[in-house]
Amino acid sequence: MSDMIELRNVCRFFQNSKNMFQKDKREVRAVDDITFSIKEGEIVGLVGESGSGKTTLARVLLSLTKMTSGSVVIDGVDLSKATNKDMDKLHREIAVVFQDPASNLNPRETVESSIMRPMLIHGERKAQAKQKAREVLEMVKMDLRYLDSFPHQLSGGQLQRIAIARALALSPKIMILDEPTSALDVSVQAQILNLLLDLQERMGLTYLIITHDLNVIKYISDRIAVMYLGKLVEFGPTEEVGVHPAHPYTKGLMDAAPILDPRLRGREKVIMEGDPGSLMNVGAGCRFYARCKYATEECKLNDPTQIKLSDVHQVACFHPLKI
Repeated sequence: MSDMIELRNVCRFFQNSKNMFQKDKREVRAVDDITFSIKEGEIVGLVGESGSGKTTLARVLLSLTKMTSGSVVIDGVDLSKATNKDMDKLHREIAVVFQDPASNLNPRETVESSIMRPMLIHGERKAQAKQKAREVLEMVKMDLRYLDSFPHQLSGGQLQRIAIARALALSPKIMILDEPTSALDVSVQAQILNLLLDLQERMGLTYLIITHDLNVIKYISDRIAVMYLGKLVEFGPTEEVGVHPAHPYTKGLMDAAPILDPRLRGREKVIMEGDPGSLMNVGAGCRFYARCKYATEECKLNDPTQIKLSDVHQVACFHPLKI
């Protein structure tokens, strides 16, 4: 199975200062030396607290912000060398589903018009766009009568189905989903996740799902990528990372989530103390140093590199929990 998305040493740094009169600006390393890949037809969950760099990384993949260094190759296209023709191809192949679909739908447009819009922008004929709108609405298991509805007439779950239908309109290969279920009730979350799994299997889609909800990630993902303050701290199969996390931060995230897996009940908890910290002051060592109960002087002074626990599981930690 080939790689659909490949990131190598991706960095995105910003210059920031406390106020407009400050001459010395600090470098904010929002994404710092990220390397991993997503295979065709795979579901990867990207997880971390607010400020971890997940959204910035997604913006790099969507070409909404430029890399400071590194390389990103999507479906064979190197973003740093992409031509206008290449980018037109990727804009059709990559679809995005956001947390709040209502904010991304025009309240004055019907569901049909909202679904048709991206197709018309890309030059589809109106008749073809109308037919495809009907097809994708049925794919997300909604009755065709909703084509004439307006956003305010729909529930949160229905709006998210419309957002997914709209994302499918251009027959993408990749979907980036940013907190796709966080605004929904638990029962509706399960319905949307099952819909996404069904679509992925039927269409061979590749998903990158960004969320803070570990239970969502463990339910739907093949592999889990964990970010903390701009760094990738752990990456591996869901059955390994989700049950036996190797990084203390990953374990802290797991312990903070409601325990649904009976295999994990009664386990020792690692309680993370303190706030997530700031990218403005990360220090020279491990960025998780101040919150980690296993931290040593080595962690304070040196930034850990990725080590392989197995052929498929890697962690950036001097003292991994899984040996």
